[in-house]
Amino acid sequence: MAEIAFADLPPTARFVLRGRPAAVDAAGTALGFALPGVACRAAGAGERAALWLGPDEWLVLAPEAEGAALAAALEAAMAAAAHSLVDVGHRQDGFVLRGSWAAVVLNAGCPLNLDPAAFPIGMCTRTVLAKAEIVLWRTGAEAFRVEAMRSFLPYVRGVLAEAAREFAA
Repeated sequence: MAEIAFADLPPTARFVLRGRPAAVDAAGTALGFALPGVACRAAGAGERAALWLGPDEWLVLAPEAEGAALAAALEAAMAAAAHSLVDVGHRQDGFVLRGSWAAVVLNAGCPLNLDPAAFPIGMCTRTVLAKAEIVLWRTGAEAFRVEAMRSFLPYVRGVLAEAAREFAA
């Protein structure tokens, strides 16, 4: 039997950061690591991460307990640069899908090529799963973090659970 497992994530602070190079550099100083400058890649240190979602857009993740202090530190660091920092922690949530068939299960509803050669560890992107928009991040050889709007999360998990049933027999 193929291993497929869903894992809930601990409470997480989530911010969408938009800005030009000066703001991005300042944000990196506040976060403790440089934001990824390569398309569709993630960077991080400890329990903090930043996922490159667009030419001037990153999803910043951190433990929920750090949220308010991190937002204040980011705002202070970027004060001199045009930027936007929006708390989306109440808008979205996520989980981890692990297992030897995780990529295949995701491909039941996601059109991306999830082969490790095409979607390596550390790669992330905004995409769709069935009829829901998701952010997908490959965090390990057989592990993916899936982020979605809270109202769509039961649907996303349901689609994946149904696809995973194929591998339970």
